[in-house]
Amino acid sequence: MTKAELVAAIAEKGGYNTKKDAEKALAAVIDSITDALVNGDKVSLVGFGTFEVRHRAAKDAINPATKKPVHVDAKDVPAFKAGKALKDAVNK
Repeated sequence: MTKAELVAAIAEKGGYNTKKDAEKALAAVIDSITDALVNGDKVSLVGFGTFEVRHRAAKDAINPATKKPVHVDAKDVPAFKAGKALKDAVNK
């Protein structure tokens, strides 16, 4: 599903008058989740899942193209853990 398809589905299911209104709603949700993660908060949507920031430690790896060792710095990455209701819906 593309963003345009998602906006169309939100407009239809959410009862928005226009796709533009649905796109604003989607943008607000995405921006709010992004802002919370940037601030180090966790976003839990009961029945759907949890968005959080996880820390990846520095490591040494091998570049598969050149076979030379490279150092990968530590970094924070966004993560999503699906909730039970979402897992159950997908596995039906």
